[in-house]
Amino acid sequence: MGRDFFPPVPPTGRARPTPGDVAVAVVAVGLDVLAYLAPGEEGPGAPVTVLGVLLVASSVLPLLFRRHHPVPVLGAVLVVQLAVNLGLAVDPGAPMSNSYGGAVAVALYTVARYSGPRAVALGVVATAPVQLVRYLHNDIPFLGMGITDVLLTPCLIVAVGLAVRQWKRQLDINRTLLADRAVTEERRRIARELHDIVAHHITTMYLMSGGARSTLDRDPETAREALVTLEESGRTALHEMRQLLGVLRSTDTLEETPSEPQPGVDGIERLVADSTAAGLPAELHVTGRPVALPMTVGLTLYRIVQEALTNARKHAGPAARATVRLAYLPDRVTVEVADDGTGEGKAPGGSVAGGGYGLLGMRERIALHDGSLRVGSRAEGGFEVVASVPLPADTYEKDRIR
Repeated sequence: MGRDFFPPVPPTGRARPTPGDVAVAVVAVGLDVLAYLAPGEEGPGAPVTVLGVLLVASSVLPLLFRRHHPVPVLGAVLVVQLAVNLGLAVDPGAPMSNSYGGAVAVALYTVARYSGPRAVALGVVATAPVQLVRYLHNDIPFLGMGITDVLLTPCLIVAVGLAVRQWKRQLDINRTLLADRAVTEERRRIARELHDIVAHHITTMYLMSGGARSTLDRDPETAREALVTLEESGRTALHEMRQLLGVLRSTDTLEETPSEPQPGVDGIERLVADSTAAGLPAELHVTGRPVALPMTVGLTLYRIVQEALTNARKHAGPAARATVRLAYLPDRVTVEVADDGTGEGKAPGGSVAGGGYGLLGMRERIALHDGSLRVGSRAEGGFEVVASVPLPADTYEKDRIR
């Protein structure tokens, strides 16, 4: 994010002017100097002298610190403007400039931006007599231009300052809300990833360890295979956890080994094989012409299949089987995970007991892609999870170009 040259609140600490403060002060005082050198038609005013130029230009010094000390700066600028309007540096009684002071306008605006209501009201009241003095020594009638300079212009400047103040305050609120929303979304994403990684691999390890224990005496070879699968699942879980934690580390230090890409639809076949090895026979059917999917879409489909197979292993029953169908359609890609289990672990209403966070994670992932998700019991028995994610219209054209 770029540097804010005009912060919404007065800075604290050392009173160091920003480049924006310097630019505003120079422009405002430069206009006042030009007005003194080339007065308008209201009257000749006092003669132009070097001392007069220096007096007008002296307002630039307090304006440099206007945001740090808005009220004292306004007072200092009004003193200089009063001396200009009275012609004290050249010809007392003859105004040195017939234009409205740019330095006064900037100082009054700053008070409206950064000070309280009482200071703003006092600023308007103090500005009026300073401007009024100018009309006591020239040929311009007070009615008309005088009323505008003394009353309307200060009120307009204050109104602009208050409006900008409110706008900046609302902008800061919006930034805070956006930052909080980003943090919340990131926490949800991390929670989904942690749940999917831990739930899948821990469930596989739990089932394989139980199978190895029950077959260790009568079938050592089967128990050995189960332990090998358990070891691989633990290693994979540890690797994925390290990847996730590596993303969370706030460091610019390069990893010793490059991170592997996030899993996608190509990893679904491995999920099916792991499910079969863990005791839930499963098979994969792919229809349509496969295309390269966006990484986020592929990860979403992978996690949904992972969570659905994990829930099926926990709740479908010992004799259940699962089927995964991945379909590439012209405008979307769908995935269906269905089992024919007894559903002993399913809660009333077709939801999976204890699977609240998993199903919530599925819905959140699908919602990010404006897709649809359907979960529930099947009419022929068992449970199914059906997810559909829309694809951009030119997905197949891009794939053909590749």
